[in-house]
Amino acid sequence: MSEISIFEVKTQDDLNQFVKFPMDLYKNNPFFVPSFINDEKNIWNPEENPALKYSEAKKFLAQKNGKTVGRIAVIINHKEEKELGIKKVRFGWIDFIDDIEVSKALIDTAINFAKEKQINMIEGPMGFTNLDKAGMLTLGFDKLATMIGIYNHEYYPKHLEKLGLTKEKEWVEFELMFPEILPEKIHKFNELISQKYKLKVLNFKNKEEILQYVDPMFDLLDETYKHLSTYTPISDEQRKTYKEKYFKLIDKDFIVCIADENSNLISFAITMPSYSKALQKSKGKLLPFGWWHFLQAGRKNDRANFYLIGIHPDYQRRGVTSIIFKEIWKIFRKKGVKYLETNPELEENKSIQLLWQDYNPVNHKRRRTYSLKF
Repeated sequence: MSEISIFEVKTQDDLNQFVKFPMDLYKNNPFFVPSFINDEKNIWNPEENPALKYSEAKKFLAQKNGKTVGRIAVIINHKEEKELGIKKVRFGWIDFIDDIEVSKALIDTAINFAKEKQINMIEGPMGFTNLDKAGMLTLGFDKLATMIGIYNHEYYPKHLEKLGLTKEKEWVEFELMFPEILPEKIHKFNELISQKYKLKVLNFKNKEEILQYVDPMFDLLDETYKHLSTYTPISDEQRKTYKEKYFKLIDKDFIVCIADENSNLISFAITMPSYSKALQKSKGKLLPFGWWHFLQAGRKNDRANFYLIGIHPDYQRRGVTSIIFKEIWKIFRKKGVKYLETNPELEENKSIQLLWQDYNPVNHKRRRTYSLKF
């Protein structure tokens, strides 16, 4: 039996191996969607990722017979520890060949790191914060991945369970097909709710008009999700980074914003054309021709992804979600979109799942984090 060696990523060549390993592992997999290579590298740059200012992180590669066979990152989010009292080591960016000795060596690396820091729990896969990708796929291995979901082989969760890790949190994702015609009762209900609470849908002529609402959107995210046990408020540094990183990708026509009579934002939803196939064709690079695939995906696409939603607690369970979906329906009819795939939502977050209950949602994907206490 060949010995497996684990070494820490320290050089630029190591980082290139770390970032590109999944692309080799899933080279012929039709459901895997690569991330942007430069974005993956920037995650580990303190000038690009504000979470590194309050987190410890290390990256490791596993080799066997001189060949890279796995990777893992370990993270301690000190802000989470300070604000929520949660003391654990997060592990993420975990990928491995179908060899239990390899997955064991990677998990042992996370365990040993935790013990060195006098921490008795590991959990993953997850990123630095609650806004990063999280959860190992346990259902939907034959479904095309999205930009905001982690894809993995079916043997991944089997390995972790064999190694003694157990379910910690679970997320659900849904796929739904939009009707060509909305029932008249939905139109009447929307009109009633809008008049009752004096709400209005904001229309934007260009992306610059959206800028004044970006910070209120982040405020709404904090208000919407603060009741969840794992949620930490979004820092100013994170707001700045997300604006710079994602705003350029957003299409103004795919954003729905609802305000009260005083023009205060009370709800928003962001959808985007599905860029999964564009990412596959571009192989994680915008240049030289990746940009063309993204341009085409934005122009003509029958599939969209649901990214973010925020609803002020004062307006939850008051029919506002119906207004949001009517507006999304209008956008999709205009753009030729027929299918929507939701972002991962915590299984217990029923208030958000109510958003699509009238559209025959199919729970086509599930994912979970695994934990181990010692």
